[in-house]
Amino acid sequence: MPHIDGTAMTDETRVPPPGIDVTIPNAARMYDYYLGGKDNFQADRDAAEKIMALGPSRDICVANRRFLGRAVRYAAGQGIRQFLDLGTGLPNMDNVHEAARRVIPDARVVYVDYDPVVTVHARAMLPADPITAIVEEDVRKPAAVLADPGVERLIDFSEPVCVVFVGVLHCLTDDEDPWGVVREFTERAASGSHLVISHLTDDAHPEVGVAAREVYDAVSAPLVHRGHAAVSRMFDGFELIEPGVTTVAEWRPEGVWERESPGSEWWYVGVGRKP
Repeated sequence: MPHIDGTAMTDETRVPPPGIDVTIPNAARMYDYYLGGKDNFQADRDAAEKIMALGPSRDICVANRRFLGRAVRYAAGQGIRQFLDLGTGLPNMDNVHEAARRVIPDARVVYVDYDPVVTVHARAMLPADPITAIVEEDVRKPAAVLADPGVERLIDFSEPVCVVFVGVLHCLTDDEDPWGVVREFTERAASGSHLVISHLTDDAHPEVGVAAREVYDAVSAPLVHRGHAAVSRMFDGFELIEPGVTTVAEWRPEGVWERESPGSEWWYVGVGRKP
C-alpha cells in the first residue's frame, strides 16, 4: 500500500495496529500474498512460500476469488439486495460490493473480520458510504456479529440476504462447530436467502494436505481440510443450486481459465437457496 506521497510502503515503514505481532504468520495476509497483494509482512510471505512450494497456491486462491464473484453476481441476479460477507479477509480482486453492484447498484454489503489488520485496511480501501459497513467481530461468535450496529443497520433478515463464507470455514476446528456457526447465521434468514460457501479439501491430495497443515500449525488460524460430505452438511436446510457442491472449476465457470484452473480440486464450493 503506498504512502500518501506515492512512495512504496515497506515492512519497515508500515505500522501495524497496536497489539499485532507481525512475526507470526497471518492467514489473511498470506492469502493476500497468494493473490499478489502488498498488505503482508515477511513472516506471512515466508509461510506462504512454503505452501506455494507444495502446489499452484496462487492459482488456487485466484480460482476461489473468481468463484466469489460468480456466486455473488448469481445471488444478485436472483434479486438479493443485501450481502453479509463473513471472514472477508483483506480487500483484493472483485470484492463483494463490486460484484453485487454490477447487478444491483445499491446493494447493501457488510464485511466482517476479527483481524484488526484486515479491518484497518478495509476501512481505508473499501467504500465509505451509507450502504457499506466494516465490522470487527469474530465469525465464531454469531450473536456478537448479528448484534453489531453495522449489521443491524444494513441487514434486514425479514428480507432475503446472501450469507457468504468464502475461504473461512476451514479455519474453524470441529470443536468450534462450523456447521453450527453457519446455522446460527442463516436460521434468521428469510425464505429466498442464499448461502455461499467455499472450503478447502485435500480429498485429491491427502499427503500434500498433511504438509500444508504442518505449515499452518505456526499460523494465526488453523487449516482444517474437509471432505465432500462434511462441506455438504453446511448447506442443511438449503436447496443447492446446480451443480451442487463441487470443485471450484465446475461451479458455473465463465471462461477457459476457470474451467481449467490448476488446483481447482482443492476447493469444494456451492450456493444454496433457503426455501
